[in-house]
Amino acid sequence: MATTNDLKNGLVLKLDGGELWTVVEFQHVKPGKGGAFVRTKLKNILSGKVVDKTFNAGVKVDVANVDKRDMQYSYLDGDDFVFMDTETYDMVNVPRDVVGTAANYMLENTTATVAFNEGNPLYVDLPAAVELTISHTEPGLQGDRSTGGTKPATLETGAEIKVPLFITTGEKVKVDTRTGEYLGRA
Repeated sequence: MATTNDLKNGLVLKLDGGELWTVVEFQHVKPGKGGAFVRTKLKNILSGKVVDKTFNAGVKVDVANVDKRDMQYSYLDGDDFVFMDTETYDMVNVPRDVVGTAANYMLENTTATVAFNEGNPLYVDLPAAVELTISHTEPGLQGDRSTGGTKPATLETGAEIKVPLFITTGEKVKVDTRTGEYLGRA
């Protein structure tokens, strides 16, 4: 158990009969009149639904026990992604819906952080940016400049992103794993 004073981004709470929610944002508010409170934005780990919730200051909240481990993505087994623990070399199957959008930016041997609660995988966290190769994009036209338009490009993982017109097939680019945006050449 913790109090609302202990809330921080990334903390996983057990609310509403055992559902797991992660703290996306929090703000301590002390109005001039009335008691202090904490305004939070919570994301349901299983459904991805985001809600705003307000707690009175000092209220006890149930914190879930989350074990985060660095793991290496090995291969795809049907609909499961198989990860290897980098310390114990144990193999763990993680369902596609738990991996979520991280699958768009993972190649074999990619290292990611996998969060577990009571032995069950909750989510997969990738580094903020990864380097991937463009497998296909239309060629740029004469007169294309570094500023201006964008075009669709397919990454080696199969995901599609928007890149500047001067990027060609075979180039390595940096991609933001949270938003899927092009960050620059690698």
